Order: sequence, then C-alpha cells, then structure tokens
Amino acid sequence: MLDRLDQQAPDALLALIKLYNADAREEKIDLGVGVYRTADGDTPVFSAIKGAEARLLEEQESKGYLGPEGDMGFVEALLPHLLGRDLLGTLREEGRIDGMQTPGGTGAVRLAVALAQRAGVETVLMGAPSWPNHAQILADVGVETVAFDHAQPDGRANMEALRAALEGRGPGDALLLHGCCHNPTGVDYTDAEWDEIADLLRTTGVLPILDLAYQGLGEGMAEDAYGVRRVVSAVSEALIAYSCDKNFGLYRDRVGAFYAVGSKSDDLKRIMSNAAALARANWSMPPDHGGAAVRLVLEDDELTGQWREELASMRQRIGAVRERLAGHGQAGSVDLTPLAKQRGMFAMLPVSKEQVQRLREDHAVYMAGSGRINVAGLTMANIDRFVTALADVTS
Repeated sequence: MLDRLDQQAPDALLALIKLYNADAREEKIDLGVGVYRTADGDTPVFSAIKGAEARLLEEQESKGYLGPEGDMGFVEALLPHLLGRDLLGTLREEGRIDGMQTPGGTGAVRLAVALAQRAGVETVLMGAPSWPNHAQILADVGVETVAFDHAQPDGRANMEALRAALEGRGPGDALLLHGCCHNPTGVDYTDAEWDEIADLLRTTGVLPILDLAYQGLGEGMAEDAYGVRRVVSAVSEALIAYSCDKNFGLYRDRVGAFYAVGSKSDDLKRIMSNAAALARANWSMPPDHGGAAVRLVLEDDELTGQWREELASMRQRIGAVRERLAGHGQAGSVDLTPLAKQRGMFAMLPVSKEQVQRLREDHAVYMAGSGRINVAGLTMANIDRFVTALADVTS
C-alpha cells in the first residue's frame, strides 16, 4: 500500500536552510527563515519568558494532562491583549466568546478551517500571495480556495480586488485575512479599509477567519489588533487564529490559540464542542510548556512590562531596517521606497527566480524564490551590501 504514495516536493524553505548552513562564506546573509533576528543576527529567548520558565521550574507540580482545550489560563490571559477590555467585556457579558490552546498558530488556522468546513463553508476567499501554509491547509482540509490579489505594486492593499471577491458571496463562504504584518508582502489594510471590510462582512454574511500571527511587531499591540477588533465588533460570528511564536519568541514550543465568536451563547457551546472534537482527533491536546510560560508572563505585571519592552525593541529595529532600506530608493530595477509604508518582518521584492539564484551564488544572499525577504534578517552592518547585491542582479 505505502509504495503507491507519490513523491512530494521537498519544502523549499527547509532546502534553503541547508544551503545556507553549508555556505562557508563569512559575509552570507539569511533572509529566508521567518524568525526574528537581533542586530547581531541572534534569535534569543525573551528575558520575560526566561523569568516565567524559572518560575515554572520551581512551582509546577505536575505534567498531567490538561485536556484538548489546553491551558485555559493562557487562553484567557491573551484575550484582553487581543480584543481590548471593552469589546471583550461585551462579548463575555453576552456569552459569545470562547477559545482553546493549539499547537502554534498553524494548529489554530487548521482548526478554524476544519470547523468552518464542518459548519458548511465550502469556499474560502484568500488574498494572494499569502503565507504558503494557508493554501496547503485549505487544500488538505478540502475546501475550495478562491484567490484575489492582495497588494498593489505601490505598496497598498488592493481593496478593489477584495470588494470584487466578496461580490455575490454570503453564508457558506469564508474570508481568510491576516490581522497585521501581512506575510509575505508586509502590506496591511489601513484602519479605514478595515472599517469597510467589517461592513462588507456584516452585510454579506461571509464568515471571517482572522489570522493574527505578529501582533506587536507592526505598530503596537492595540494598533495591530485594530482590524480583528473592528471585524469582531461588526459581525455575529468569527473565527480567530493566534500565534505566540513571533511576539513571544516561542517558535519551537508551538504556542497558539483558537477563538470563536458565536451569534449567541447557545451557539457558542455547540461551536466549542465541535472544536474540541476536532482538536482531539488531530492532536489530542496541545503542548503545555510554552503556553504556561506565556500565562505566567501575562499574569505578572512586572513580567508583562518586561515582555512589552522587549517586543517594542523588536518592532523598532524592524522599523529602522525598513526605513534604511527605503532610504536607498532604487536598487537596480527594484523600488525599495514602499518598504517604509509596510509593516512586520516580511516584504516581497519583484525579482525573478534566476535573480534570486544569482544573489545566492554571487553574493551569498539567501532568500525565498518567490522574492520574499525576512527584513529582520538584515542589520545596519549588511544592508548596504544587500542593496548593492540587489542592484547588481537586477540592473
């Protein structure tokens, strides 16, 4: 039986990691792997997380099972940062919000899509390009994906394409949206555009699936959550996927959360019973350590303040790199100025696969074949060399 399986193509990013590691050139630049890096090129453990882990070591008394919902203290502690206290208070009073822990943001997206399908969603609208795993999850779950252009060449979101995608859509359809710091383009919706999106979702009845994977790395915690909050306040139902991998630096611990907003409390009970059944069948229960560490950070004012300071320093460094890149203006045929208007760790450059290969072979610059770069992989010490290399291969 197993010999009937078709050979699958290797993951391009994993192959890129191997190529980078095998390169002996000291000046090599890694812009492919989607992790935050400091000015020294490191991906450190947050000091706030280390403090929480030290407390776990001293205080945790059991590694017993928690159940498919995971650490509900963690799930609840995230909510005020995600939705804000006013909106959260209203939803709690109405009994319309609940959630559960998941293995990373990926697990949360998978759970949201599977639950939407179980509820009758057959088609998911998605801006393209998107995070590659979005399309893979949608295909594996078995829903139809209808793509529309997410971004315009000038670095603005393509609202006309989104409006056209929603025409004629209604219940039975869902719209998958990045909450902030769009991966891979870095092109986010403005607050005014989120206002329009919320109204469109309310009037059409299309189910929003909101993926918030980089809160705090764009403009700030509240600013980056504006779109999610605006949509949730406008619609009767929504699904939210949240990742702590980036904004808590917990990549390998796989810390995520899934939230559902129901039209009324009785509906929410059925929604969460189905979510629990899907989680049980997929991963049984999520890993605990990272979620417990986040819970301790968010329950302690001192650790919370420390975490926010660390997150702010990351955000500021990413912003400084973007400004420096944009300040170069043109690099060969590539206009770098839109990068200053974009947010988050990622950006898309209009380069061909052949040019990406030349960057790797001639200049030791490693990036995805799609043209996506991890902005946080650049430092003030190597930005100029990167721009020179980019100009060389695109002139």
